[in-house]
Amino acid sequence: MTRRADYLAANKGQRVPMPGFVLLVRDRKDGDPTPRLGITITKKVGGAVIRNRMKRRFREIARALLPEQGFAGADHVLIGRGDGIERDFAALTVELAKALAKVAAREAKARDARTGADR
Repeated sequence: MTRRADYLAANKGQRVPMPGFVLLVRDRKDGDPTPRLGITITKKVGGAVIRNRMKRRFREIARALLPEQGFAGADHVLIGRGDGIERDFAALTVELAKALAKVAAREAKARDARTGADR
């Protein structure tokens, strides 16, 4: 993701806070099944070296998890938190997996509520 409008639109989606980051997920509803990733880290977290290190770590974690656990046709945004740089890589990976599972559970619950209301 490169456009500011995409990030603002993702902010209206589901939000899952975790200790090292906040995950935002929003279905684009544009017919394109490709999941997209956006990463943002504010200057409050640290200088450029720290922010770039966090981005590299987030990219690598997303590269491993999003193809299997991500949502097709959705924007995934990771917002880095100050604790994220000190967290172990394995812990961040587990946290992203948990965050994606929470979003999947919310989606399933919402889908069940919609189908239950239609009956």
